[in-house]
Amino acid sequence: MAPVATIPPFETFYAEHAGEVLGFLRRRVGRERADDAFQETFLRALRAYERLRHGEHLRAWVLTIATRVAIDAHRRAGEPTDELPDLPHHDGPTAYDELAFLTDALPAKERAAVVLRYGYDLDYDQIARALDSSPDAARQAASSGVRRLRRRLT
Repeated sequence: MAPVATIPPFETFYAEHAGEVLGFLRRRVGRERADDAFQETFLRALRAYERLRHGEHLRAWVLTIATRVAIDAHRRAGEPTDELPDLPHHDGPTAYDELAFLTDALPAKERAAVVLRYGYDLDYDQIARALDSSPDAARQAASSGVRRLRRRLT
């Protein structure tokens, strides 16, 4: 008789499957709802993890949970669930990650303003709401950050 696969610690299981589950959910429910669905998926997995009898087919198990979460999300939104759409997505690095090599040395507020303005193309009103400040303060933070970057790069 073949040995039964052991169940890894939940943290290991999460690290091995998080990326694939997030990509799957982005395709099924869209980028704007994927984060909530992702959290729900792993919360359900965590609740059931101690009841697993073996560590075989964990990928299929968590993708089944993710599928059910996606179906529930579509139902809550009043959308048909007979055939879930495969929505376009981009799983590349975020703007924050892409700009990190430039902005890591900036003060936090300037870094956030620069990334939100030039990485995510937000206007100053949106940046002000994100930073809990005024549009003028958001503009100033972005401007100061860009000036620091120019001085550092030249």
